[in-house]
Amino acid sequence: MSVPAFLLRHRVTVEPYLGDSAYGPRYGEAVPGIPALVGEAVRLVRAPDGREVTSTAQVITAPGLNCPPGSRLTLPGGRVTTAITVAHHTAPGLPVPACTEVSCE
Repeated sequence: MSVPAFLLRHRVTVEPYLGDSAYGPRYGEAVPGIPALVGEAVRLVRAPDGREVTSTAQVITAPGLNCPPGSRLTLPGGRVTTAITVAHHTAPGLPVPACTEVSCE
């Protein structure tokens, strides 16, 4: 079971992080109009390298989102932010929705 589509009221754009080059970070093709639920709240999260960092936005989408840490996201208000952590929530066999949660700077 996936998160119900009617709950995903916002639209975000994701540019997947591809890695670093000699000229800085590289991003994949922008994917606009991804249905999401965006919450702008300040939270403390742990980055992939172990540092504790502040997340100012959390984005919930349907499962299977291609958004590795470091990806650029454009939120509904036009703010461009960077993905800090990505969590894939699943609960096979339980009546709870699966989703992808992205914590952003």
